[in-house]
Amino acid sequence: MIRSSKIPSLLLTFLCAFTCHAQEVNALLAKVKFNIDKVNDYTATARMITNVSFLKVPDADVKVYFKKPDKLKIKNEKGISFVPNGAVSINLNNILSGSKYTAIDAGTDRIGSTTVRVIKLLPDDDNVDVVLSTLYIDEATLVVRRAKTTTRANGSYQLEMSYGKYATYGLPDKIVFSFDTKDYKLPKGVTFDFDDGTQNNKTASDKAKNKNGSAEITFSSYQINKGLPDDSFK
Repeated sequence: MIRSSKIPSLLLTFLCAFTCHAQEVNALLAKVKFNIDKVNDYTATARMITNVSFLKVPDADVKVYFKKPDKLKIKNEKGISFVPNGAVSINLNNILSGSKYTAIDAGTDRIGSTTVRVIKLLPDDDNVDVVLSTLYIDEATLVVRRAKTTTRANGSYQLEMSYGKYATYGLPDKIVFSFDTKDYKLPKGVTFDFDDGTQNNKTASDKAKNKNGSAEITFSSYQINKGLPDDSFK
């Protein structure tokens, strides 16, 4: 039996350990955010490959535009680029620079051969769209290798990122968006050729049920902090 006189000491030890973990996690997030905050805007050229089983979407060369804090646009000169509404607006800058959150240390994991630190972010505001974000951070290079985000309006998304010469800006060479297509809503006025391998005339919503989709973007170059006018995002 633990004597009552020892309870305050045990509680103090627990609180100290919890506080130290919280400070360590927040310090790591601050370092990651420092790199991301170097980028005020960018224009990037990229190749986009969309994998959605019931949509015929050709591979496309695209331009990606970003401006702090939350403007992001993917433009395909020759057609329509299919990217989930939520995934476009959910970028690392938004996750780390948006509403206030509580960071929770969730231990470590591995992505390939890399050990990553897992941190869960719980928004302090119950009314924001993002319910939970989980970041997988490479502590050696201070970049986010994976981000899982759950939202109220657009379901859940995962971003898988690999880095090269732009890593010091927190900008990936490649991003893979993964999402559940049943949570995706087509923009108004946009139509696609549907193809699920059958001749059945099912509705788009029926074909979207219980299917996974992804959009893979491989960047060839970035122009960073050159200045972007707001009308670039119209």
